[in-house]
Amino acid sequence: MTTAQPGTAGATRTCPHCRETILESAAVCPACRHKLRFSEPASAIAAPASVPLRVEGSFRNPVDSGAWEYSMVLTIRDERGEEIARKLVGVGAMQPDEQRTFTLSVEMNSASAGGKRTRH
Repeated sequence: MTTAQPGTAGATRTCPHCRETILESAAVCPACRHKLRFSEPASAIAAPASVPLRVEGSFRNPVDSGAWEYSMVLTIRDERGEEIARKLVGVGAMQPDEQRTFTLSVEMNSASAGGKRTRH
């Protein structure tokens, strides 16, 4: 995994609410959606600049089938195909005729250093 110096693009910190590792530049935690800075109105910072990738899919366990178990795993690779990160996102079980929907989105924001940051 790439580590960046504080104040540079890609630098990370821990969300004070959910303890997930997030980008230092984040004004809203992408995991728990809590606001992290008070310098801007929530409406101005809640949405990412762009979402270049969004994939959604669902599946239903057939009625005549037994229970199914699932594991949702996310893998990130660089341009050489080398694994940067691999995370187990969630696990669960589905009874016959139950459905689950999974959505993957990549949210992008500018990495420009903009002024003094205020955190709590």
